Amino acid sequence: MKAISSINRIKLAGVVVAAALLASQGPALSQGTKKDQPPPAPPAGASGVMSTSSANVEGFRSAKFGMSEAEVKAAITKDFGVKADAIREQPNAGERTKALVVTVPDLLPGGGGAEVSYVFGYQSKKLIQVSASWSKATDDKMTPEQLFSNSSVLRSHFMSEGFKPDTVATNMPINNGLLMFRGSDAKDRTAILLLQGTFSQGENNQRILTPGSLMLFYIADAKTPDIYRLPPGSF
Repeated sequence: MKAISSINRIKLAGVVVAAALLASQGPALSQGTKKDQPPPAPPAGASGVMSTSSANVEGFRSAKFGMSEAEVKAAITKDFGVKADAIREQPNAGERTKALVVTVPDLLPGGGGAEVSYVFGYQSKKLIQVSASWSKATDDKMTPEQLFSNSSVLRSHFMSEGFKPDTVATNMPINNGLLMFRGSDAKDRTAILLLQGTFSQGENNQRILTPGSLMLFYIADAKTPDIYRLPPGSF
């Protein structure tokens, strides 16, 4: 797999995050996972999660890129059976974007509680990104082993989806974690899966990752996101 050495910009609940994707020295290992041991079993029912015949990153479930806030709210209530007051608004003053956030008890079957965020662009006011996150903050029973298991299930799913081969990267060390998967579809819409946590030193100088969170992003335009930017030459 070709190593990634550029700076990639992603969003989490409306906040732009810069992630330096470093050249891989081989995949890091989850705490408690040895090279000669199989990974944790996937969550029950995971084989049917998000199954499609080819890569087509157009949003998440009923929420599609380009939808208005009202349309996305309707999609959220349809997909998760929640009431309108369960959907939280989260503005970002710096980027001048807005996110709708909802907590979902079992987004990935058997994978624990998650939080899903829908981000609307600064100029378009339309849906430009959907993200999902799993951590202790979304489920107090979440464990590092569960996060690693969730990431393995989702990575395997994406690897079979038909993303453009020259855009696919897996198991790349980044700041505070691993880029488990990144790939783009034929329209350059992107899926990113990040497993973040803390590294410790193991036997034979092996770096061991203890996961603290798992983040999944579906991005309409990863290169030029619709956020506020100062005009050139203004400062």
